[in-house]
Amino acid sequence: MPYDPNNIFAKILRGEIPCVKVFEDDRTLAFMDVMPEAQGHVLVVPKEAAQDILALSPDGLAAMMATVQTVARAVDRALAPDGILLKQYNREAAGQSVFHVHFHVLPRWEGVALAPHGKVMVEAAKLEPVAAKIRSAL
Repeated sequence: MPYDPNNIFAKILRGEIPCVKVFEDDRTLAFMDVMPEAQGHVLVVPKEAAQDILALSPDGLAAMMATVQTVARAVDRALAPDGILLKQYNREAAGQSVFHVHFHVLPRWEGVALAPHGKVMVEAAKLEPVAAKIRSAL
């Protein structure tokens, strides 16, 4: 399947759809997931057009992973979770639903279950206070 430049993350990267930004540099963008599985669920995407990790250039992957680590550290400092889960899906059979490569950074607390993936949308106004805490820890 070829890359679709009209996927939701491509539209976010072009500024056509708003997002609650956590971090941005010249190669990557990190923003709050509007369908969070946990409080503080952040998505990290490369600005390079690639549908999955197999199509992403080595330089794009390196940039994305550096941002994943930066964001995970900020989530850890800001929210003090018991752990941090990183998730990354490739292709529909593996659970990928948006076909622009991305990582999920999920803070985890003992005894707190994850919400179902992609089921409940949260308003940006409710995500912003958590995003502000994460940004302040960058």
